[in-house]
Amino acid sequence: MCGIIGMVGRGPVNQEIYDSLALLQHRGQDSTGIATAEANGVFHISKAKGQVREAFRTRDMRSLIGEIGLGHVRYATQGTASNEEEAQPFYVNAPYGIVLVHNGNLTNTRELTQELFHKDRRHLNTSSDTELLVNVLANELQASISGVELAPDEIFQAVQRVHERVEGSYAAIALIAGYGLLAFRDPFGIRPLILGTRKAADGSYEWVVASESLVLENGEFEVVRDVMPGEAVFIDLDGHLHTKQCAADPKLIPCSFEYVYLARPDSVMNGISVYEARLRMGERLADTIAKYTPQGAIDVVMPIPDSSRPAAMQVARKLGIEYREGFYKNRYVGRTFIMPGQAVRKKSVRQKLNAMSSEFKGKNVLLIDDSIVRGTTSKQIIQMARDAGAKSVTFASAAPPVRYPHVYGINMPSRHELVAHGRTIPEIAEELGADYMVYQEVDDLKAAILEGSDVDDLDMSCFDGRYVTGTVTDEYLAWVEGSQES
Repeated sequence: MCGIIGMVGRGPVNQEIYDSLALLQHRGQDSTGIATAEANGVFHISKAKGQVREAFRTRDMRSLIGEIGLGHVRYATQGTASNEEEAQPFYVNAPYGIVLVHNGNLTNTRELTQELFHKDRRHLNTSSDTELLVNVLANELQASISGVELAPDEIFQAVQRVHERVEGSYAAIALIAGYGLLAFRDPFGIRPLILGTRKAADGSYEWVVASESLVLENGEFEVVRDVMPGEAVFIDLDGHLHTKQCAADPKLIPCSFEYVYLARPDSVMNGISVYEARLRMGERLADTIAKYTPQGAIDVVMPIPDSSRPAAMQVARKLGIEYREGFYKNRYVGRTFIMPGQAVRKKSVRQKLNAMSSEFKGKNVLLIDDSIVRGTTSKQIIQMARDAGAKSVTFASAAPPVRYPHVYGINMPSRHELVAHGRTIPEIAEELGADYMVYQEVDDLKAAILEGSDVDDLDMSCFDGRYVTGTVTDEYLAWVEGSQES
């Protein structure tokens, strides 16, 4: 999972892109990058490991000249998290020069790598699927050129062929030197991408595309709409917007995990408020808790901060049980789920959370988390509650058991790493050290997210094993697991 931002302005865009990336920091902490372009097509790129506020210095910002640009925060799902060469954006110099950022995960990287080398005669320097994507786009743009000037229709033809060649999830933003900004989304709309605009001082329009709506609202952009599945959006250097549906059979099937965990609660994606979806998850989870937990076994409800707080509040309200905050969160430690490496995640839990004994001592505690993936964090949190004096610990997840790998941009590649894989719920409770264990039902999660929206399906592959692109095979899953383990 990554965060991306692209902007076409009427003045320097470097500071606004920087500020936008800081707002998207929760989507990736491995590395970050910004690229800007001058009207003459000269690119300026700065990227580094780490978070936004530590990666860019004054000299870096001063070098990012131009009224059009893009940015990226990375959470590695392909390639190596520690390799600075795989930080985005990626650049190719032909045709025209293209800089691209990408959020998602391609699932036919082996085939594309062979095609690019043997057929397209393009060389790759990294194992990043983003480098694959920018080279496929560049190759298809090259094939689309019919005259001296590149026309929007030729760009859209190239994106159409990208959709035909590429499989998996991708929301991408690219700068084309001397022409403008291109954004496009995979035919299933798995990863989010939102378009916004505002009026500049001279009466013309400035444009932004970003992973989450909070970026638009913070920059006082009006939300125009979500980029549709399979759609391409091109904004030229004069600020004119061009759009076209480039996929043969687009279907909106967004990732459910965006609403469970990844997105900020103050964002709206695909017309669905993340915060309200999480409240509804709590409403439905409360019924399941009441069904499977003995009466009188819970004295207080506590969230694991921060993303589970809305669900926990609703559970407490519906069950008529006191809501308390038992954990204090250190704001200066990153999100443990998206930290690279199990050892780093394990070490950071106690640095991130501190249990207040006064809230736990002698109480039967219900802890609510947004989800349970590997179980590393959950096991330590349960032990922290016991160490703080809890009489008993019931642990509930606002999401169903994660039993299958997620291949569309979330780092859940190996079934053997998933605590729910091959275990019953009582066995998971024993593994984590909880007295009782409750999970959200699959149908309840889907209903909670979709209620009141125009969306009628979700990618829930990590919960139900149904991969919406239809191209994920057992052989591919085995290859991914082998690649991660080696």
